[in-house]
Amino acid sequence: MASANRWLKPEVYPLFASVGVAVGICAMQLVRNITTNPDVRVTKENRAAGVLNNFEEGEKYAEHGLRKFVRNRQPQIMPSVNNFFSDPK
Repeated sequence: MASANRWLKPEVYPLFASVGVAVGICAMQLVRNITTNPDVRVTKENRAAGVLNNFEEGEKYAEHGLRKFVRNRQPQIMPSVNNFFSDPK
């Protein structure tokens, strides 16, 4: 019982949270690649098809919703803070 309480301290909660988020992101990317990537073939029939030149499906995979959302935005994390420190006004 004493060894279990060694890891359940409040100081360790952020570490558990950050590792949990990282594992979640990895799992999401794995599921996304298995289900929607045109180069990944899970079934035996699809693997036997060989190399397919299906450019429309590859374009649809590469241009996902997040990429379309951030395409026309400025590459800044906090634009208001950047503008506050960079504007001479």
